[in-house]
Amino acid sequence: MNLKTLYFVAVSSVLTLTVTAQEDHWNAPLTSDGQPDLQGVWGNNTITPVERPNQFGDRQYLTEEEQILLRRRIREIAEEDGDALFGDGVYAAAFSGEVTSYDPSTGNYDQAWLVDRSVHNKTSQIVDPPNGKFPPLVGGADGLTFNRPQRGNTSPGSWLDLTVDDRCISYGAPYLNAGYNSYWQIVQSKNHVVIVQEMMHDARVIPLSNNPHIDKKIKLWHGDSRGYFEGETLVIETTNFSGKSTFGHNRSRKNIERFTRLNQTQLLYQITVDQPDTYSAS
Repeated sequence: MNLKTLYFVAVSSVLTLTVTAQEDHWNAPLTSDGQPDLQGVWGNNTITPVERPNQFGDRQYLTEEEQILLRRRIREIAEEDGDALFGDGVYAAAFSGEVTSYDPSTGNYDQAWLVDRSVHNKTSQIVDPPNGKFPPLVGGADGLTFNRPQRGNTSPGSWLDLTVDDRCISYGAPYLNAGYNSYWQIVQSKNHVVIVQEMMHDARVIPLSNNPHIDKKIKLWHGDSRGYFEGETLVIETTNFSGKSTFGHNRSRKNIERFTRLNQTQLLYQITVDQPDTYSAS
């Protein structure tokens, strides 16, 4: 099975991630139903962090020297005996010189078990707001969304204080972390698209339909999705997220995801998150 590359772009109220350009004269293959064929196993192994580190300020791109440094540090970190660095950890360690264990109390497996990371010149996956960071939280959202014991230094009082991903039930959708369980498989039929996330084997079954969403009182861990094609781009709109899902406070959350085949081995992924009761305007 050929593994392919998923290029990310993100958004949050409105926060947007985008990455690469489509090849000239590329004609996307079609399924037997005449739809753009997005099927395959796609890997998100970029080294670029979702949020821009403070040290880069408003700078969107790495210099050539910084990219060389990043590649060298990735090789060095992979050869070290310390714990594996997940997600944005490799990027942070490369530029700070400090390697911080994901779980210093018990230790973890080492970097040799993780996939090789792809170096790109962006300083963040977020492209809107232009500062590359999540917008500020609105009043009260911090306590509802992020102030849980597992996010801080206190122990949970009960299972109610643990998210469903802490309990290995579901990570939630979409899974944006790179370099660890970061592959997606896309399968299409005439009326549905299925996206299987490697992380916790979450599977999203998305109807290709313009039917209305389910009643707003019904909340689901992965939300309620509807998909449709705009030219060669698959657009997925998702609402009705549960407050018990990984991302917590989700009453107003609406995701708009866009999948566009760039060439034989690259897929552009963009997501806009509209969540006005959690994030303020940038």
